[in-house]
Amino acid sequence: MKKGIHPEFNVVVFEDMAGNKFLTRSTKLPKETTTYEGQEYPVIKVAVSSASHPFYTGEQRFVDTAGRVDKFNKKFNLGKK
Repeated sequence: MKKGIHPEFNVVVFEDMAGNKFLTRSTKLPKETTTYEGQEYPVIKVAVSSASHPFYTGEQRFVDTAGRVDKFNKKFNLGKK
């Protein structure tokens, strides 16, 4: 491999909207941090991970990210006559 052309891998925590966290490595280094197993790590927040996705868990969970349901209802005036 050529030196100096590949990005560095950093240890980061991925956290989904359901609160599940897992430790891995990534080339992205965010500024936010979180505590994971007693140590401080940079955190990357994602909407859905394999720990909360219905296909992998076998159960349906509802996670409203940033009020998308309310925005939809307001846009189309649902429930109001």
